[in-house]
Amino acid sequence: MDTLNSTLPPPRRHKFLPVIGLVLVIIVSFGSGYYAGEERGAQRAIGSGQVFGKETGPPADYLKSDVNFDLFWQVWKLLQEQYVDRPISETKLFYGALTGLVGGVGDPYTVFFDPKTANDFNQELSGSFEGIGAEIGLRDNKIVIIAPLPGTPAEKAGLRPKDHIIAIDGKDTGGMALDMAVAAIRGKGGTEVVLKIIRNGVAEPLEVKIVRATIIIKSVEFSMKTAPDSTRADIAYIKISHFNEDTSDNFAAAVNKVLAENPRAIILDLQNNPGGFLETAVDVASYWVKSGPIVVQQSRGEGRNEFPARGQAPLRGEKTIVLVNAGSASASEIVAGALQDYEAATIVGEKTFGKGSVQELQSLSDGSAIKITVAKWFTPKGRSIDGAGIEPDVVVAVDRAKAEEDKDPVLERALELLK
Repeated sequence: MDTLNSTLPPPRRHKFLPVIGLVLVIIVSFGSGYYAGEERGAQRAIGSGQVFGKETGPPADYLKSDVNFDLFWQVWKLLQEQYVDRPISETKLFYGALTGLVGGVGDPYTVFFDPKTANDFNQELSGSFEGIGAEIGLRDNKIVIIAPLPGTPAEKAGLRPKDHIIAIDGKDTGGMALDMAVAAIRGKGGTEVVLKIIRNGVAEPLEVKIVRATIIIKSVEFSMKTAPDSTRADIAYIKISHFNEDTSDNFAAAVNKVLAENPRAIILDLQNNPGGFLETAVDVASYWVKSGPIVVQQSRGEGRNEFPARGQAPLRGEKTIVLVNAGSASASEIVAGALQDYEAATIVGEKTFGKGSVQELQSLSDGSAIKITVAKWFTPKGRSIDGAGIEPDVVVAVDRAKAEEDKDPVLERALELLK
């Protein structure tokens, strides 16, 4: 029998490009609902399970209007008594209710994760998971590809940023929650998922078959590049594919190699980088910016909050080009925006995705989690990126239908600028 216990330990939090009180309110308000239901006769769901968390309720000032939890229990009871495929797991109903509660705020980036989805999400941030290797998000209430990760089944299958996923294994995605779409696309390595997509410039929907795999995210790569008409590999190239838990350490190791090579220029490639940890973005930008804010966060409760540079900046003054495209989002936009504002780098490529909100992940007692949008972020000069993106200093129009697989037009343009 499923046990639903709302008692919370101190929550664990991570900020993403990505409040404790709010989570507590959500949980205890459900406890309060259970309490009200029991007092009014809907004492328990079918079976012998118990209702926990009924000892306390939310403070009165949280409720601006009356809330009657009798309705919640009426719906619960009707489902358990009349749904064709009953009995229904109480845990499934409970987590579904939490999903709907969080979805009620109307923000695609504020979501509830059941324990399995939360575990999958944490695995991705740690650098390994099973699936197709693409970051997806919501734009205009449509499920879209933010970026396929390099070397993954998603990239090899030809998925592109801003591809609109209209069906997953034949199931229409209209009205589908983002976390449900993620769960449907993920799966055991070796199994197949079929995505039906709409792509700008293509008249008919495309059907893309992708075989899932174990995705190992190598977040930082380093090499030396040669400019056109040159015989010397004297340009340092660092690619960051994701701002994961290991990115700061791996980037520090790459910078040590850069300093050892003493290059005449640096290229930082953030193309198709969908973001990650806010703190990691601040770490990376601080290699070029010694003082001042890297990003400014505006939240309703805390007001303006600046995330300052770390104070070292070993790459300050180095000639630098940052590569971006439509798949560069969130933490990538923070780095690109900061370096552009401080004139520490030239931004080359396409306009970025435009995700300018900050999420905070909070783990709950049963292994589930909630990811909450807690603020909007702005560049050091106060530019809002949400929905607008970062405009490059040098625009490179990429025709992906004609681009050769082994060539990167944005990188090639950067190398030309460094001749």
